[in-house]
Amino acid sequence: MSNNQLSVYQSFAFGELTQQDVVTIRETIGKQCDESQFKLFMSIAKAAGANPVMNEIYPTVRQNQLTVQFGVDFFVRKAKESDGYKGYDVQLVHENDEFKMHQEKAEDGSYFVVIDEHSWGFPRGKVIGGYCIAYKEGFNPFTVVMEVEEVEHFKRSQIGMQKTMWTNYFNDMFKKHMTRRALKAAFNLNFDDETVENNGGDNIPEYQPQQRERKDITPQQDTIQEPQQQEPEVIDPEVDKIKQARKDMSSKFKQLGITTKQGMSDYIAKNAPNFGDNPSYSDIVGLLSYMDMDIEMQEANATDDDSLE
Repeated sequence: MSNNQLSVYQSFAFGELTQQDVVTIRETIGKQCDESQFKLFMSIAKAAGANPVMNEIYPTVRQNQLTVQFGVDFFVRKAKESDGYKGYDVQLVHENDEFKMHQEKAEDGSYFVVIDEHSWGFPRGKVIGGYCIAYKEGFNPFTVVMEVEEVEHFKRSQIGMQKTMWTNYFNDMFKKHMTRRALKAAFNLNFDDETVENNGGDNIPEYQPQQRERKDITPQQDTIQEPQQQEPEVIDPEVDKIKQARKDMSSKFKQLGITTKQGMSDYIAKNAPNFGDNPSYSDIVGLLSYMDMDIEMQEANATDDDSLE
């Protein structure tokens, strides 16, 4: 790879991830990506602070679609960095195990799961379920309990190596899945896998806000239909792209209900720790992609709440 090609990836280095590491990622786990898919993947990784070398995030491509997936190691690290982290315990339940649990009601009216008994001998039989308990100081343990039927669909997945991994290493994948869900909920780690369309080209794709029908969406007309300039002016395309991307950020903060400068700063510090005071266009694209995932999660939670009424 020439020095010119190497310099292309300079902006994607962050933390302990060097420019040469980015090249290695491109030639290994990113080899299925085209150039714009890879740059978008690295933008999302940089915004989240997820290191591909440490298996914290990785891309898969199928039918020209890029799917960005966060690994369980990323959730474990982010949980350890959170206040009050006291570890977690994940176990599989086999058909011959003795397993009992119940729910208790906390003082605030919420319920939490208590494992009364889980003992076993050999042979244990096939796996029928499992659980993961996340411990956080000052809070009741948060437990995810699942039956095997809830994850069987992963064996039929069409995403990259997911089907192979769930078929050949089911027990490990099941434990990782429960761990991810438990830590994500207990420590409010709002990171989700995302599938994005490939628009081709050699540059980072222009950020396109996800289109969803919603009553409270912020109109975009003010940012799109700007007054025509009477006199032609020379505009730096990169500066213009960053300006528009910042407007998209402002709109998405409103959708997330974050309206104060401090709230915005806290959000960026938590979810894009490498953002900095003068972020590049790729940095902003990564954050916007994450904000879209966060908005989707809010909407999904709101829909779930409505269905319970």
